[in-house]
Amino acid sequence: SDHMENICGYLMKYTNLVTGWQYRYFVLNNDAGLLEYFVNEQSRHLKPRGTLQLAGAVISPSDEDSHTFTVNAASGEQYKLRATDAKERQHWVSRLQICTQHHTEAIGKNNPPLKSRSFSLASQGSANSPGVQRRPSQNAVSFFNVGHHRLPTGKRVPIMQPDHLVDVREMMSQAEGQQRDLIRSIECLPASGHLTSLDQDLLMLKATSMATMNCLNDCFHILQLQHASQQKGSLPAGTTISWLEPKISLANHFKNGAAQNFPAEINKPASVREEQSIAEPCQLTREPEEINPDEELEDICDDKEDDLGAVEEQRSVILHLLSQLKLGMDLTRVVLPTFILEKRSLLEMYADFMSHPDLFIAIANGGSPEERMIRFVEYYLTSFHEGRKGAIAKKPYNPIIGETFHCSWRMPKSNVATDAGTNSSAQSPSEQVTLPKDLEGQAEPDYYTVKFVAEQVSHHPPVSGFYAECVERNMCVNAHVWTKSKFLGMSIGVTMVGEGVLHLLEHGEEYTFSLPCAYARSILTVPWVELGGKVNINCAKTGYSASINFHTKPFYGGKLHRVTGEVKQNMTNTVVCRVQGEWNSVLEFTYSNGETKYVDLTKLSVTRKRVRPLEKQGPFESRRLWQHVTESLRDGDIDKATEHKRALEERQRNEERLRAETETPWCTKYFLKDGDGWVYHKPLWKTVSAAQTQQTDSN
Repeated sequence: SDHMENICGYLMKYTNLVTGWQYRYFVLNNDAGLLEYFVNEQSRHLKPRGTLQLAGAVISPSDEDSHTFTVNAASGEQYKLRATDAKERQHWVSRLQICTQHHTEAIGKNNPPLKSRSFSLASQGSANSPGVQRRPSQNAVSFFNVGHHRLPTGKRVPIMQPDHLVDVREMMSQAEGQQRDLIRSIECLPASGHLTSLDQDLLMLKATSMATMNCLNDCFHILQLQHASQQKGSLPAGTTISWLEPKISLANHFKNGAAQNFPAEINKPASVREEQSIAEPCQLTREPEEINPDEELEDICDDKEDDLGAVEEQRSVILHLLSQLKLGMDLTRVVLPTFILEKRSLLEMYADFMSHPDLFIAIANGGSPEERMIRFVEYYLTSFHEGRKGAIAKKPYNPIIGETFHCSWRMPKSNVATDAGTNSSAQSPSEQVTLPKDLEGQAEPDYYTVKFVAEQVSHHPPVSGFYAECVERNMCVNAHVWTKSKFLGMSIGVTMVGEGVLHLLEHGEEYTFSLPCAYARSILTVPWVELGGKVNINCAKTGYSASINFHTKPFYGGKLHRVTGEVKQNMTNTVVCRVQGEWNSVLEFTYSNGETKYVDLTKLSVTRKRVRPLEKQGPFESRRLWQHVTESLRDGDIDKATEHKRALEERQRNEERLRAETETPWCTKYFLKDGDGWVYHKPLWKTVSAAQTQQTDSN
């Protein structure tokens, strides 16, 4: 092809968290199908620092920005690269894709596909019979017959016609049955002896067989889409066919040592059938619902999360999971074992970041821009202890698209610090603000109300939007977070991509902030969680900013959960406050006047949120949606919790598939897309602005 040209030039390459991005000189060798890189152009005549085979590779522009892209080789190795601008990225991506396609097709021509591939377990008798005991010289792989039937030489593979899809479906059903039999046979093996259910080779066989079935299911679905498009005529412009989520939930195979049951639909508990039969969300009302705080009651739920402790009992589950993962792999589509789940949704976790509403409201009472920034930093740093439930290594439920969570807090005015730094119930002149018309004429309560709403606005990528407001103090916060999780070897990293903005309407100030990364460490011993990374808080109007570092534990020595930060005035570059300590223990604030303040998070009072009873919640509100999973976890019935969780996830996959086939866009309920972010549909800044305009017009 005329477009298959050898290109070269400098690109930035991401190395690791420590080194970060580095400039490297890259060369695309079209003849050999290689992407090579060197330290610089002068060292091009030397041996390359790295080489990727492009045959079978996937070249993907990143959705993080317009400059970044990734090269994922068939070997599993990945290069994360960044060009100087969008035009240069497109140039590299297009040339790499052309080269990749050429060499991938060449391999396909030289290596005809297999006609069929069958997997069958050798007849070895029952799990308890002597036939299953392996001789010391026998390895796990030889325990199975794996047959490969190649095509006769010179015989061409006929192109499959659409009406053959029925036969394919039948063959795949048989393969799925064989795969389930394989899993059962492995899990029925004894827990000790020469051949056990925890044999490393067998765990790998379980993982690879499941991955194979998942891939076949994805391919079959693509064939169905192509068949449907042929019947319609052609695919509409802009339509893309993408890989879907696994069709076989890993949760089916998490319990070792006993045969798993795969009951028919009629044998499922009524609650599971109910979870699967809830109507398509877009067919429900997607109109925003006004939640009356008076209907909310103080939360009596006290789901204390115990530490996972040593995971010796679940070691086979962890090994099973690890056998499917590669370093740097995105875990968004990986089904994690149920025993690591918290008894709350991610949306409720974001609400728990607001468990100190007195500190949140006190931000607006600061008498100066400096004091307001310091108060925001204090609130920000104290929010993670309750939001993360300390350092417990459990994860909340992944929200279903369209899932929502509502709650509120009532905080006595006497408990909120004023600008003098004392507690007072008297209303200061700054509190005399313009209220929305529907609140005028009502008796003023002796407490502040903070209302919260969160919604899962996207499934791929998983994006949550949340919004909180205190009307009496004319303040609100709007944020959107995309959780990106990656496998890092013996730990899992979660990056919180997104931005939040705190609006203090009374002062005309906006504070932008981000969230730190979270890491689940020591996942094979005693799991624990730490936060890491640098976050910034900025207020453009006042010129004050804060830089906060969450320090991960060094390899040798060092303290856990350490955090340091400083608040400064950008115009004069003057540091007005420094903070240090642990985000889940004690924080020390040192001010420019020499004063020091200590905050012990373990003794800080937590205000219980107020939520509506389950019977008053909608079907897609978090607690009602996940109630059966939560109840099963409380009872310690992991198998039942897994079944309920799988039913919800399967329903979501079916709905997503239906929307893709019918080209029906998803409709959000409370949040609207705004550029790269999401904004609450009725934010306080719009409500107050409209009220002020109406008041001006009436005057």
